[in-house]
Amino acid sequence: MNDTRDEMTDIAWLRGLAEEGAKAPIKGASILFAAGLIFGTASVVHWLIASDVVTVAPAAYGAMWGVTALVFLATLVVLIGRLKREGGVETAANRAFGVVWTALGWGIFSLFLSLIGGDLARGGQSDLAEWSLIIPSIIMAFYGVGWAVSATMTRSKSLWTLALASFAAAPVLAVLSGTSWQYLAYAGALYGLMALPGFLIMRSAKA
Repeated sequence: MNDTRDEMTDIAWLRGLAEEGAKAPIKGASILFAAGLIFGTASVVHWLIASDVVTVAPAAYGAMWGVTALVFLATLVVLIGRLKREGGVETAANRAFGVVWTALGWGIFSLFLSLIGGDLARGGQSDLAEWSLIIPSIIMAFYGVGWAVSATMTRSKSLWTLALASFAAAPVLAVLSGTSWQYLAYAGALYGLMALPGFLIMRSAKA
């Protein structure tokens, strides 16, 4: 009997969360916009180097992505501070949105730490170049999960479209791995599936 009551409570909570999310504007989309813009631009630079349009030392890849990560972290601190100052009513759906994308961000960060840790444990013998070929696909799969959960919380068909597009982008990027076009396609995915939706959600929230 208690199990049935608990299940009914959970269902009622999820229904209320979805209804609330359908009415309230999403907060925190500025972070998605920044992530898509910053990492998308870094991907364009990666493509320019891989295509020999820009000639630099091989170590430039690591340095460039390291600087990109630092730029994003600095931007993240500023955006989080701005969101806190804005205040306003924070719905359960917005809290869920924030938790999901924060968890995904930490998941991606943990992935990179694992790769670096594995390389250090092997004395630099890990093939990080091979990993760089599938990382874009892994990250797009992460984003697909983020959009899918967000779509469920807000009952939004357009966000489901983003989720499906992110999932579809993952194998496409894998097929392009090893070619100079992979990171240009990855940049397009980041711009189209992160930066642009983030911007549109921000504009909708202000309206």
